[in-house]
Amino acid sequence: MFVASTTKSNMKLNSSSNTRVTLCSTVFAVALFGLPGVAESERSATAPAPAELAAGPADVMLPTAPAPTTVRDTASAFDTTAWTDVSVGGIDPRVFGIALEAAAAAVERGDASNPGTLTVIDFSRPSTVKRMWVFDLRSRKLLFEEVVSHGRGSGRTMATTFSNKPESFQSSLGLYRTAETYTGKHGYSLRLDGLEPGVNDRARERAIVMHGADYVDQRAAESQGYLGRSLGCPALRPAVTRQLIEAVKDGGLLFAYYPDPQWLQSSRYVSVAP
Repeated sequence: MFVASTTKSNMKLNSSSNTRVTLCSTVFAVALFGLPGVAESERSATAPAPAELAAGPADVMLPTAPAPTTVRDTASAFDTTAWTDVSVGGIDPRVFGIALEAAAAAVERGDASNPGTLTVIDFSRPSTVKRMWVFDLRSRKLLFEEVVSHGRGSGRTMATTFSNKPESFQSSLGLYRTAETYTGKHGYSLRLDGLEPGVNDRARERAIVMHGADYVDQRAAESQGYLGRSLGCPALRPAVTRQLIEAVKDGGLLFAYYPDPQWLQSSRYVSVAP
C-alpha cells in the first residue's frame, strides 16, 4: 500500500511539473516574441511618410510621430544644456535660451501642456534673412529655419514697433500657443492664441494667424531690401507652409522676440534684462 501510494503521488507530481513547464514555456514565448496583434498595432502607429521640404540648410524631413513622451521628458528639453550637441541653426544662443525659459514658465504655470514644438521668431534680425526656427522638443531637433514676414506697421526691413491693437497692422511680441487650422483666403492657416495680457492676447481677435503668402520671397527681398509684409501675421513661404503648420499645430508654443525693455521687464514668462 505504501509503494502504491508513493507511485500515485509521484505521478501527480510529474503531471503538475509538466503543466508548469508547459505554462512557463508559453509565457516565455509570449514575452520573447510578443502578441502579434499588439506588436503590429504599435508598429503601425506612426505618422505618414515624411515629405521633403524646400531648399535650405535646415530644411529637413518631418519626423514620424514620436513615442509617448511624459511632461518630465519634455521639461528637460527646456534646459539649454540638453541642446549642447544639437545643431540649432543660426539662432542667437541668448534668444534661444530666453525662448526655452518662456516655454518652461508656460508649462509650469499651466498655460501649456506638454508642447511638442517651440517656434522662435527673432524680430531683432532683418526680414531679408532667416529668423524663424522650429524645434522639436521631444526629439530635440531643428525642423525648420525660415524667413518670416512682420506687420507693415512694424517697419520695413526691420521690425521696430509692436502692438496688440486691432488695425495697427503691427506684429506682436511674446509667447503664443498654437491652436486649430483652417483654410481661408490665404489657404491653409493656423490660429494663434496670445498668452501675454496687453502684449499679444488679442491675437485671435485681430486674426493674427500663421499662413503662406507669395510676397514671402527671399530672392525678392534681397533685391528690394526687405521681405513682403503682412497685416501683422507671421507669413511664410507657400512652399513650406503646410508642412510647417502640420508640425506645430494644436498646442505647440511660438515665441516672438525683440529686445524691447518694457516687454522683457513685464513679461510673465521671461526674467532677463533687455
